[in-house]
Amino acid sequence: MLIYLNGKYLDYSQALLPVDERGLQFADGVYEVALVWGGQFVDLERHLERLERSAQAIELDLPFTRSEIRDVAEELLRREAVKQAALYLQVTRGVAPRDHRFPAVVQPTVIAYLKDAHMDREALQHGVKAITVPDLRWLRCDIKSVSLLPNVLARQQAANRGVREAIQVRSGVGVTEGSATNIWMVHQGSIVTAPASNWILSGIVRSVVLDLAKSEKLPVAERFASAEELLQMDEVFMTSTTSFVMPIIEIDGRKVGDGEPGPVTMRLQELYLQRLDQIAHATLG
Repeated sequence: MLIYLNGKYLDYSQALLPVDERGLQFADGVYEVALVWGGQFVDLERHLERLERSAQAIELDLPFTRSEIRDVAEELLRREAVKQAALYLQVTRGVAPRDHRFPAVVQPTVIAYLKDAHMDREALQHGVKAITVPDLRWLRCDIKSVSLLPNVLARQQAANRGVREAIQVRSGVGVTEGSATNIWMVHQGSIVTAPASNWILSGIVRSVVLDLAKSEKLPVAERFASAEELLQMDEVFMTSTTSFVMPIIEIDGRKVGDGEPGPVTMRLQELYLQRLDQIAHATLG
């Protein structure tokens, strides 16, 4: 694996960081994950825009322009020569003596690399299972921070139960999102998903699927649903860069609808996968 670290392209074993790196000490950083499909980056500009928003939210000055980091991504893709992968891009505040306050002078740490990403076609066709868990995260879930411990704990609960995802429910709010996905519900052909707010990370795939739903003239309500509503829906699905548009057919041991992927889910999945194929053939801008 090739790692880009602070201006150098290194072998994985050579990419080392000091112990007092603030990403390690405080999770003081932000990140993005973008898909490579057919040798093409998918929605890279949207990911870079969100990286800039996340960095601004934690008062972190990015040490590169969007054009410069795009060049890094393209160079990684050229050197690795892969057709299907995920770009991981992380920026932390940098290396400084341990102190909760921001360092007066510090150079941010930039890490980027490509990792394997595969499409689970069987799961996309037949669906996956999930559980619900309390949403224990902080109040700025809209920032794509490297501080992911509550997400990790939620996903481990799902793994311990032998299911794919943990759907988070925040007291007094409702269903927010999965541990690493956005959650969608369908009732009588109408779609419900949590609104973009501080309670969720508004996914790039989420924004694309919203556009696809509108193009199909499907009614969409961006609102918080209760846990009780979630369990009464006809269809539930999740979206993310590496989950694509994934049907959820069982939650907390109860079937969603008839226990099979529903027609709205599968139509949106079809449209999204068609879009990926178009990007791979460079028919989109």
